[in-house]
Amino acid sequence: MADTQATGAHTPPVILARNAIIAYVTEGRVLDVPADLPLLLQQPSGCFVSLKKHGALRGCIGTITPVHPSLAEEIIHNGIAACRDPRFPHPVSRDELGDLVITVDVLEPPEPVAGLADFDPKRYGMILRAGSRRGLLLPDLEGVETPEEQYEIVCRKAGIFPGEAVEFSRFKSTRYH
Repeated sequence: MADTQATGAHTPPVILARNAIIAYVTEGRVLDVPADLPLLLQQPSGCFVSLKKHGALRGCIGTITPVHPSLAEEIIHNGIAACRDPRFPHPVSRDELGDLVITVDVLEPPEPVAGLADFDPKRYGMILRAGSRRGLLLPDLEGVETPEEQYEIVCRKAGIFPGEAVEFSRFKSTRYH
C-alpha cells in the first residue's frame, strides 16, 4: 500500500497546490514560494499533482525526479500544469475550482527491477521505458489490483506495445490529501 497521509485537506503540500492553482486560474500568475516552508517542502523531490472533479480525473501532471530546487516549487509548477492537462479539452476554469479534490504524491527515487513479479500495485508505482517512450502509473489507485493491470495501463499511456522489450522501475510515494 502506498504511504498515505490522510489528515483532511489541511496538509502543507495540498494547501500549497490549491493556492498555486487558484492564483494561476484566477489571476494568471505563478505563486511565489512561501518563505516559511516546512522542511518537507524545502527538499527537492519529484511529485504528481492530481485533480479530481466529482470523482473523475480532471488533471494529473508530475515529475519522476525533481526539476526544481524544492518540493514546494515542484508542487507549484505541477499544480499549474495539471490545470492544463492535455488529455482534457480545456484548462481548469474558475467555475471548477470549488469542485476540485487535490492530492499530491511525493515520490521516492525509482529503483530498477526485473519485471512484474517485483510489483504490488498498492505499494509501488510502475515506470516503463522502451527507447524514448516512458510511462508511469502511481501506486494505490482505485480499480488497479494487479501488476498486469498496472502494466497494461502504463503501456497504453506510453504507446508501448504489450510484449515489447521494456525497462521496469518501481517507486513508493506518500499521498497527501
